Amino acid sequence: MKKLKNEAALFKEAFHAGVKYAEGRGVVEFEPHDSASEKLLYIYRLLVHDKVIQPLPEDQVAEMTMRHKLAIWYSKQLPKDHPLLK
Repeated sequence: MKKLKNEAALFKEAFHAGVKYAEGRGVVEFEPHDSASEKLLYIYRLLVHDKVIQPLPEDQVAEMTMRHKLAIWYSKQLPKDHPLLK
């Protein structure tokens, strides 16, 4: 797995976009006490279910790989000249 430039910042933005996506669909309402790991897994599974991203092999589903997948997903939505892509 090749690390993206600014992957941490991309993931942070992707996470917020994923929460907004899930809540916008009306399928979930995250509570303040929900852990970030639970939210990440839910967002990942929802994006796979909606066929927005390709699923990982089940033995590779881990927090690090899901973070990477979300960062890639978000980076593809940004314009090519976006600062996070430089």
